[in-house]
Amino acid sequence: MNLARLMEDAAQNFADRPALICENQRINYQQLNCSVNAIAHLLKQTGLTKGDKVAVMLPNIPEFIYCYFAAAKLGAVAVPLNTATTAHELSYLLENSDAKVLITTESSRKRYEEIKDKLSSCQNLIIIDEDSPFKKALSEGPFENPETTIDTEDPAVMVYTSGLTGKPLGAVLTHGNLYSQSDLIVSLIQRTSADKGLSLIPLFHTFGATANMIAILRCGCSVVMINTFSMDSLFSIIEKEKITYICAVPRLYLGMMFFEGAAKYDVSSLNVCVTGGSTMPAEFIPTFEKQFGVKILEGYGLTEAAPVCSFTRRGMVQKPGSIGIAIPDASIKIVDETGRELPRGEIGELIVRGKNVMKGYYKDDAATASVIKDGWLYTGDLGRMDEDNYIFLTGRKKRMIITSGFNVYPREVENILNQHPAVLASRVIAKADLMRGEIVKAEIVKKDGASVDDKAIMKYCRTYISPYKVPREVEFVTKLED
Repeated sequence: MNLARLMEDAAQNFADRPALICENQRINYQQLNCSVNAIAHLLKQTGLTKGDKVAVMLPNIPEFIYCYFAAAKLGAVAVPLNTATTAHELSYLLENSDAKVLITTESSRKRYEEIKDKLSSCQNLIIIDEDSPFKKALSEGPFENPETTIDTEDPAVMVYTSGLTGKPLGAVLTHGNLYSQSDLIVSLIQRTSADKGLSLIPLFHTFGATANMIAILRCGCSVVMINTFSMDSLFSIIEKEKITYICAVPRLYLGMMFFEGAAKYDVSSLNVCVTGGSTMPAEFIPTFEKQFGVKILEGYGLTEAAPVCSFTRRGMVQKPGSIGIAIPDASIKIVDETGRELPRGEIGELIVRGKNVMKGYYKDDAATASVIKDGWLYTGDLGRMDEDNYIFLTGRKKRMIITSGFNVYPREVENILNQHPAVLASRVIAKADLMRGEIVKAEIVKKDGASVDDKAIMKYCRTYISPYKVPREVEFVTKLED
């Protein structure tokens, strides 16, 4: 099976069901498929063929889904990019991915224009705004399904994740990888076409893409898309649209708990909440469940596994602090430094094998070989497993910060900091934070005679790296401790 077939089956099985609800738009499954086909034909006109890369830098709007699946239907590879990507980052991502097309908004055109002369392959820019060929294609078609032969092992999406060396790596996910995740809403949280979810996580994030885009097609439920967000608007939409489930990062649920106006809204339609991206503080889960009368289920995953690896289940005993058990069609082991499986209760590295594990990192065989060994994906996360196969994370083997569900590798931030003319050396570390899980903190040794403050450092970083990677705290020190 592949993503193109997934979309077409959904259009046939749930034709008149609302698929996407966005502001005043209600787009049913048949209309969604037609729009996807229209954009597929538009991309084909640019000369795009099977295997070519299409960079998509869009927020949570229907157009993101049109572009993502249009690429899939052509056998091309979608490269979803964070909308906060800076021009500096964009130059590397477009060049490294060999993208031939960038699809984005008018407001992001300037970033592309700054770097286009440095690009060797990405010479096509498609703007989705009014009076564009994109809008014309949506209104005029053609709307028939493109004819392309797509195999399960063909690459479908390439998602960039920060690397230990400081340069992002493109994780290549196949149609089979992503299709294997498409039944998780049905099998794990038991949703049906009668349900209505809320799309809060960015769709360029693998968790958002799986939970609120790919998996909805399998069960035919509706998704309410939110691009801009406030707590008042969140509660208002839950009440107005009768939302039955939410998939989000812990920060969202903590925000709901601490929101003073929560009691004035009716959220009784909520049946289940799914948390992932980073660890939900175990002590807050029963408090949330009591306050809102809804169950929280926790999962674990990573980009290289498309992303979900383990999940708690409805009807199973809930063990505080556990990320559940392995999902169907996946196996998880806890191993020592040699790859030997450890006895239950002992701490080691969590490794995963299954249909969800990526093909590899794009153009980087060495990096691929360092994480995929004998078919097992070495996650770099430390944990233990109990006698009931429940998994508990205990730490990380790799240097990585997870802030609001986004991965930040310290080396990438340090590389930017060390280029500042006032910085002699730097070290980036994680600092615990209730709402975000962790924040990025920089320790900096200044050059002799240099004068710079924390605000100047943060401003400098924002020029080169996305906001979630920018240190939220800067400490100037005389030396870096080992």
